[in-house]
Amino acid sequence: MLRFSMTLAAALLLTACATKKEEPASSAPSDTAAMTPVADMDADSATGGSGVPSGYMGRTDRESAKIAEAKYVPTGANWEVTTGPSHIVYAEKDAATGNYTATATFQQLEKPKHPEAFGLFVGGANLDQPTQQYTYFLVRGGGEYLIKVREGGNTREIAGWTKSAMVPTEDATGKGTYKLAIRVNGANASFLVNDKEVRSVPRQGLPTDGIAGLRINHNLHLMVAPLGIVR
Repeated sequence: MLRFSMTLAAALLLTACATKKEEPASSAPSDTAAMTPVADMDADSATGGSGVPSGYMGRTDRESAKIAEAKYVPTGANWEVTTGPSHIVYAEKDAATGNYTATATFQQLEKPKHPEAFGLFVGGANLDQPTQQYTYFLVRGGGEYLIKVREGGNTREIAGWTKSAMVPTEDATGKGTYKLAIRVNGANASFLVNDKEVRSVPRQGLPTDGIAGLRINHNLHLMVAPLGIVR
C-alpha cells in the first residue's frame, strides 16, 4: 500500500510539471511593470528614429536596446519625442550643485497602450557606467507621481506611485501637460507639478549634485521643452 501511494504521488508530480507553463519574461521597466499584467507587456515600438539630439547623450534601460530607436524631432524650441526604448537623455552642461531648480515641460500627445511614465532626474553621476546614480521624478497620465533613486542596476523608492490632485489626468484623447520641477534648497528637495509642490523630502541620502536630464519610458509620444536649470 505504501509503495502504491508513493508511485501515485510521483506520477501526479510529473504530470503537474509537464503541464505547467512558463510565464513570459518581462522586459518592461520597473517603473511600469507593477501596473501592467505580464501577458500584456508590449515590445518597444519601432520609430525609425536617429537617437537623441546633437550635443546630448542617451542611455537605455536595457543594454540590448538601442538609443537610436528613440526619435527626437526639433519643433521650434521643443522636441517631439517618440519612443522607442525607455531611456535617459542628458548633457554635461546641465550640471548643478548646491541650491537650484531643474525644470522641464512635457505634453503627452497620445494615450499609451499601458500607463507609461516620463519626467526628469538630478544628481546624475557615472551615467555611462554600471555605477550610474541619480534621483528621478516621474508622472503618468493617470494623475500619479513617483520618486526614486537609481544606484547602479538597482532603484530605491522614495515615494511609490501616488495619486495626487495636483498631477493632471490625461483627457479622453490621452493629452495632458506637465511642467515638472525638482527644487533643491537647503536641507530639502521638493518635487513640483505645474508649479505646485506634491512632495518635499529631506535632501540627505539623495543624489542631488550632478547632471540633470530627462527620463522617458517606452512607447510614448510627447512634446518636450528641454531641461532648464535656475541656480
